[in-house]
Amino acid sequence: MISSILLAASGVAALLFAYFLTNSIDKESDGNDRMREIAGYIQQGAMAFLQREYKYLAFFIVFVAIVIGFFISIPTAICFVVGAVFSILAGFFGMKVAVKSNVRTAEAAKKGQQKALNIAFSGGAVMGMSVVGLGVIGIGVLAIIFNFDSDILTGFGLGASSIALFARVGGGIYTKAADVGADLVGKLEAGIPEDDPRNPAVIADNVGDNVGDVAGMGADLFESYVGAIISAITLGAIAFEGSEGVGFPMLLAAAGVIASIIGALIVRSSKAENPQRALDAGTYVSGVILVICAAVLGYITFGDFKAFAAVAIGLIVGLAIGKITEVYTSADYESVKEVARQSETGSATTIISGLAVGMKSTMFPILLISVGILMSYFILGGASNATMGLYGISLAAVGMLSTTGIVVSVDAYGPIADNAGGIAEMAGLPHEVRNITDKLDSVGNTTAAIGKGFAIGSAALTALALFASYAQAVNLSVIDILSPTTLVGVLIGAMLPFLYGALTMESVGRAANQMVNEVRRQFKEIPGIMEGETVPDYGTCIDISTTAALKEMILPGILAIAIPLGVGVLLGAEALGGLIGGAISSGVLLAILMSNAGAAWDNSKKYIESGVHGGKNSPAHKAGIVGDTVGDPFKDTAGPALNILIKLMTIVAVVFAPMIVEFGGLLLKILN
Repeated sequence: MISSILLAASGVAALLFAYFLTNSIDKESDGNDRMREIAGYIQQGAMAFLQREYKYLAFFIVFVAIVIGFFISIPTAICFVVGAVFSILAGFFGMKVAVKSNVRTAEAAKKGQQKALNIAFSGGAVMGMSVVGLGVIGIGVLAIIFNFDSDILTGFGLGASSIALFARVGGGIYTKAADVGADLVGKLEAGIPEDDPRNPAVIADNVGDNVGDVAGMGADLFESYVGAIISAITLGAIAFEGSEGVGFPMLLAAAGVIASIIGALIVRSSKAENPQRALDAGTYVSGVILVICAAVLGYITFGDFKAFAAVAIGLIVGLAIGKITEVYTSADYESVKEVARQSETGSATTIISGLAVGMKSTMFPILLISVGILMSYFILGGASNATMGLYGISLAAVGMLSTTGIVVSVDAYGPIADNAGGIAEMAGLPHEVRNITDKLDSVGNTTAAIGKGFAIGSAALTALALFASYAQAVNLSVIDILSPTTLVGVLIGAMLPFLYGALTMESVGRAANQMVNEVRRQFKEIPGIMEGETVPDYGTCIDISTTAALKEMILPGILAIAIPLGVGVLLGAEALGGLIGGAISSGVLLAILMSNAGAAWDNSKKYIESGVHGGKNSPAHKAGIVGDTVGDPFKDTAGPALNILIKLMTIVAVVFAPMIVEFGGLLLKILN
């Protein structure tokens, strides 16, 4: 009881801090009339998309809640609704403040980099604190209400995962349809700069940064965060007769919230000239605080440092994956420079080298995750006590995600800085202002890539922890890979991330095609656009992205829930376990490949723009734009969606485990 109260209290502290940050941002100047006009377009487009998306999701939430209430239990259905609503609220709060912060960041850049960094980061921190605050309040309060019944609490995780999928897919399709359309016609065909106000798709592109990279990423890590905590609670209840197994992950999460708040305060007070150094300082201080708290809490709770070791392993693996992601995606390192060099010989070699970087970048994260799994498993239990070993894996996942507050804050800072640069360009602010916003944006590209790497690593550990919870729920101690039904499950599971990636990539392609045709039409039919005498029709482009995103997100969302349930009901619990194992294996690899290849293409283009290999408008630059255009849906739509896919399918299996046990294997019964 005390642990859940402390958990909820830490969530309240996070929300109060978010409120304080919001007030501080509101007090800053939002610039001149032109800046306010542009920011108004972005804000209206972003909020209009969210409102329409939430109307769609309302029907989905009600339908799934009825199904859960009928087949599982009413309390689980209530938790599902709360998880879905809290995920929606986190995205809404975070994005509402993000679209306020972008114009204020651009205005603050007139006074210097430090002021602009402070506002951009504060805007991102509202998203970060909303994610962890609502997550731990939901778990803490529901745990008290439903007497720490972990089977019921899994409904909260399912609600969070369901909304995350739609937010990630819908937001990703929106932003990349606009981005690809703006780049192909604006940069390649018309030869005008990025964020040029003459481009009709430029406002939709800026809106997309918010709905995809702020609300989408927030929802992604919200569901990883609550999923890891709930999995640790579930396995802790099984591994220990007392309450210590349940209480420790709650106390750890509460400590992580406080550590994230302290880290955010350090970033805000930093005087470092390098923005990356300021962001790193907050991240590392949060990690150190968490490690100390984990050691103290682990010893007090269990009388030894084994639990602390598992937590530390998860945290170290998360930080290491972030650093490795930076090595493969930052222009400071050789991989991106090689992609830029290959661009000198055309688009084909750009694509080839970027794919090679993505493929190579899978090795070290997978090895790190594997080492983390083995060490956390054997430190706590191992072969002598498999349940304790699985609990160790879940603690590693909680350790990796305990500082989610600061991770999301740093990640959400990126799109705000990007938008600030766009507003500075469209409003015709002085060149030195754009230099500052470009520097902040450049750091933001790296933090976004690191955030995606963190999201992938946390998705793998969270999915494995939830997989362990599923195995316990259906009494699976081993899965026979030689069983034909299990093998079928593995193959279907391994295929799903590729199918899912294809569906989301095709969705972006169709939406981008509409956007390209609309931008071309406006350039051709509306006189005075290229001369800057006529304002383009931004609204039509915004509507194209909005309509396409909402339409295209439905099928992937339904499949992610329907396929695991179908396999479980038709082929049984073991086949569903095989499906989850196959999906995790291929999904994590494909997500890393797509995310890092896309980021490498993006940053190689920016590296060329800095003046190397011919600079802007050179053949290498045009090849780099093609690579970036291909990479956009890779890194911002398909790749991130795979993180959620593997977690959502796993938590669907956990929630519906009682139904699978009772009704599973119908096809086998018919065949036999």
